[in-house]
Amino acid sequence: MKRIGILTGGGDVPGLNPCIKALVYNSIDEHFEVLGIRRGWGGLLNYDRADPLGVGSAACVQPLSKSNTRTIDRSGGTFLHTSRTNPANVRRGEIPAFLDTPGTKAADGSYDFTPHVLKVLNALEIDLLIAIGGDDTLSYALRLHEEGFPVIAIPKTMDNDVFGTDYCIGFSTAITRSVGFITDLRTPAGSHERIAVIELFGRTSGETSLVSGYLAGVDRAVISEVPFDPEKLAAFLLADRNINPSQYAIMTISEGARMTGEKIMEYGQADAYGHKKLGGIGAITSAAIEKLTGAHTIYQQVAYLMRSGEPDALDRMVAKSYAALAIESAVKKQHGTMVALRDGKYVVVPLATISQGKKVVDVSELYDSENYRPKIAHMAGKPMFLY
Repeated sequence: MKRIGILTGGGDVPGLNPCIKALVYNSIDEHFEVLGIRRGWGGLLNYDRADPLGVGSAACVQPLSKSNTRTIDRSGGTFLHTSRTNPANVRRGEIPAFLDTPGTKAADGSYDFTPHVLKVLNALEIDLLIAIGGDDTLSYALRLHEEGFPVIAIPKTMDNDVFGTDYCIGFSTAITRSVGFITDLRTPAGSHERIAVIELFGRTSGETSLVSGYLAGVDRAVISEVPFDPEKLAAFLLADRNINPSQYAIMTISEGARMTGEKIMEYGQADAYGHKKLGGIGAITSAAIEKLTGAHTIYQQVAYLMRSGEPDALDRMVAKSYAALAIESAVKKQHGTMVALRDGKYVVVPLATISQGKKVVDVSELYDSENYRPKIAHMAGKPMFLY
């Protein structure tokens, strides 16, 4: 093996740049060349093999060295940029002009350009691809592995919901940011004697709402896994407000939460992985609380602020450690794998593990569904982040 390709896909999180830098440094120390794929899977989709020196192709790849990655770990986001492109599900309007439309298409009208991606990887002389991403990005990495291409995966997502690992890059910083904003929002909530509703990212897993709410000591925390009764929640919050000497209450809610009998709030066109945007359940809940209680509310959607800025110490540690383990796996030719944390230890698991289940909050162990509050049933034996 001579050349390793690296890409980041999906939502950006703090910790990606330290991971990229560590991958580059460790790779070079093992005498590998490193090529960065820009804009996630979009870089491979949009690379024109017939015009490798063209402006379009040049924008898709970037040789990586210790020199040009030396300072990237000092900032958040991803130096390689990212996208939600899925080469196995490309709409006609998104097909690069230089590509011929494949002979077959899916029932939904999309096209699968995996054969093109494999040819690009071969043309770039990439022997191993390291994909850093969440479920969606890694699901396509699994597809390439099943096609016979060597892949190693690194899990990242601030939702911490990749199945097969206890921890994903970005989670600690997202929680730290959220706790800080929750604490700061106590000032206006208390000054105006209001009920504050804080909406956090979390599509199918409510871990960010649960852990942020637990650490910030909120009055109530609503999570994606447990539908909630708005009347019951409003009564709880009004009581919480009335017993507080400062006459305010504060709650968190996952963007993927839903009221009893309702669906989650989705809007816009679905992305290449079939996901529509979420957001707005906090605003609807805030309006319902005002109507049911007569109390004024503050609604704050933290959203992208959770994934902004530089990573905290834990995300730096995990990012660098995952990178080191990935290159160790590359040297050992342990392909078709994902680096992970399990029970506080760094391990390597089959990449197919990501498709074997869904990682969600263990409600019976960590949540009081009747009172909409974090509740740790048994602390002994739990890992640092309760998972």
